[in-house]
Amino acid sequence: MQTHFEKELAALKEKLLTMGSLAESAVTRAVKALVDRDDDLARQVQAADDELDALEVEVDDLAIQLLSKAPLASDLRLITVAMKISHDLERVGDEATKISRRAIDLGREPQLKPYVDIPRMTTMALEMLKGALDAFVRRDSAAARAVIPRDTEVDALNKQLHRELASFMVENPANISRCLSLMVISKSLERIADHATNVAEEVVFLFEGRDIRHQLKGKALA
Repeated sequence: MQTHFEKELAALKEKLLTMGSLAESAVTRAVKALVDRDDDLARQVQAADDELDALEVEVDDLAIQLLSKAPLASDLRLITVAMKISHDLERVGDEATKISRRAIDLGREPQLKPYVDIPRMTTMALEMLKGALDAFVRRDSAAARAVIPRDTEVDALNKQLHRELASFMVENPANISRCLSLMVISKSLERIADHATNVAEEVVFLFEGRDIRHQLKGKALA
């Protein structure tokens, strides 16, 4: 039979996974709003961000209560990691909100170019986030480590898109406003991948007790 502490710990994990699902959904819907030029969907993303914010507060409150009760070092690591992961997930929601705002702005003007790179970046970033959260659930630090090097791919695509958009602005100043909005969206997706990387690093710390932050992303993490 589970103790009261174990039930609270399970509730903490459940809140984290709910946050993960909400964050992934927010990003998906924000980019869909951009591609489909759907202002109503974009506004729904902004309205739903309050739920993520509230969950982050709930995670922090529960974690602080549990810290005074945690009998084992592994429990202490889980509680502190949960607080860090919840912060990253809340920030993912903030980036989704930012994307949705730019989607509304872009919907007021003719589309600058076909949206190919942005949906591709979205898929890559969300696959990273899902992989990191799945590794948390499965207690699989090797899977978490595999997420980390993929951040360089998203970084490269972000830089490529920024170069392309910069050339559009040089060619025609009328493109500047739309290009800047697309740059913001691209940067938001790059940051979402960064948050996924943070989650993966915290999962490694949780199950291995090793802090691998600030190591080079492209190198094998031994």
